[in-house]
Amino acid sequence: MITLVRRAAAVCVLATALSACAASQPGRQAPRPAPSASSAPASPAATLAPGPSGLTPVFRHGPRTGDRTVALTFDADMTADQGPRAAAGEHFDHPRLIGTLRALKVPATVFMTGRWAEEYPDQARSLGRDPLFEVANHSYSHYAFTGDCYGLPTVPAGRMRADVERAYTAFREAGVPDAKPYFRFPGGCYDRAALRALTPAEVTAVQWDVVGGDAFATDADAVARQVLDGVRPGSVVVLHCTRSAAPATERAVRTIVPELRRQGYRFVKVSELIAAATGRN
Repeated sequence: MITLVRRAAAVCVLATALSACAASQPGRQAPRPAPSASSAPASPAATLAPGPSGLTPVFRHGPRTGDRTVALTFDADMTADQGPRAAAGEHFDHPRLIGTLRALKVPATVFMTGRWAEEYPDQARSLGRDPLFEVANHSYSHYAFTGDCYGLPTVPAGRMRADVERAYTAFREAGVPDAKPYFRFPGGCYDRAALRALTPAEVTAVQWDVVGGDAFATDADAVARQVLDGVRPGSVVVLHCTRSAAPATERAVRTIVPELRRQGYRFVKVSELIAAATGRN
């Protein structure tokens, strides 16, 4: 697991439910993986070429030169076994945050679990059909793809691809028309075996270079400071959109967005950063 994720452990505190989570080569155009195809597909999203030995490529940030662009990403987390908690009234969605992003006209990429899409199909469909957003894959179960990942249950190696494809199926069934071929590992935890297991899915793994630290945080100002201190041109910021486990995020966004715009940053989706990195802009 990469060093950045280890440093984020104290902030993310993903030990029990993790209900709120966290070498490339020249790019290529690849068709969207079959699980995410729709009857009226949009133009293929930019992806990275496979990594060494044909492994799933990993994207962490966009170009550091040129435009001052930054991608805000939001993990819509719900694990496969949290249905009873949702039935008891726990909220894994965050409509107010999404409403704030719309009001501020901030493009964003939402990494969604399949279980979240099943629990909130109307919201998943709304996000997937809103051109301000793009939906990407955060697994079906939000179980770990390596051992020793914040106490998460582990997906067996032989089931990793199926877990990703099951999420795309959940997106289709919810009415998301164009889920992107981007995948974020639960907890950000991966190893060579996980990258090899996902190679047939033809996804680009998307990590980040700025940890928002909003999981379980209650101090919105502290979250905003952490993001503002870390952003550089091309940054990918990881935040969360679950009310129960990221209650300060919406307030932090209302500070982050105007300040970064004051500094000359332009908000983009992950697909635009990858396109810039592969020369497709």
